[in-house]
Amino acid sequence: MAVRIKSKWTEKSRAKLSDELARENAQALAFIYWRVALENAKNLHCERFVYDNDEQRIKVIAEYLAMFLQLSDRLVYGRIEDKSRQEFITTLAVRLSDHMQDNAVDLFGEGDYRRSFINMLNERSAEYAEYEFTDEGPGYSFMQCFGSKVQKVMGDEHHDNKWVIDQIMDVDGPNAVSKATKALRQLFE
Repeated sequence: MAVRIKSKWTEKSRAKLSDELARENAQALAFIYWRVALENAKNLHCERFVYDNDEQRIKVIAEYLAMFLQLSDRLVYGRIEDKSRQEFITTLAVRLSDHMQDNAVDLFGEGDYRRSFINMLNERSAEYAEYEFTDEGPGYSFMQCFGSKVQKVMGDEHHDNKWVIDQIMDVDGPNAVSKATKALRQLFE
């Protein structure tokens, strides 16, 4: 299933990256990232990997979002001023947590899902910081870390799930990184 996403701003808004534009870009990107993460979580099911429940599915989406946040920080580093970058990444994390909160409430009922998601983002940020990321994108170890996080969420109770790391590293992960990178670059062009 292909998802079409509008991710370009007008010439006026691209002319200067202010804190306000950084916030607007982060809000738009959070929506795009949620859609890409959801699409990839659904794709795992289509590829015959087994979710036991919606909690697993939402945790897979969360792993994608954590990876996208790190990807965003790495891609904008050195390309925009530190103050704008901090505003952008903070707003992106907050908006991603808003999406997580809203969707988790829909699935599981009232509760504070935001706090655990933010804690996970902070943990993943420290982990991903250890791995190479170049202008070409994330290195092998970065993607292996991401794949292993998804595999851990999926578990190995179902025979086919032990191969999810291969699907993530070879197919879904690179596809998701490509879409996320394209959306981010178009917003900042």
